[in-house]
Amino acid sequence: MDITPLHTKVEKIVQLIAGMVVLEDPKGFPRAESNLYFVQLNGKTAWQAEKPTPDTLYSRVRLNDDGLTLSTYTLDGHSCELDLQTGKILSQTTMQ
Repeated sequence: MDITPLHTKVEKIVQLIAGMVVLEDPKGFPRAESNLYFVQLNGKTAWQAEKPTPDTLYSRVRLNDDGLTLSTYTLDGHSCELDLQTGKILSQTTMQ
């Protein structure tokens, strides 16, 4: 399945059975939106990841061994665990 980025370029794709998690390049991405999102096999965006602060963007993502959560990092130094089904933050810490 080909992905058309929302605003910038695709930096990483995590391929799953139900679709794919997409991380777009934060450089130039609108801060009001989330640059991490899930695209279903039909091409529709199921969710955009919740952000720990409104003006930050994600810089890294990986699928955890449990297959149910994502570990993420933001440009502002947040480390978050996200629910793979909803994109909601399950836990977060600020790295200094």
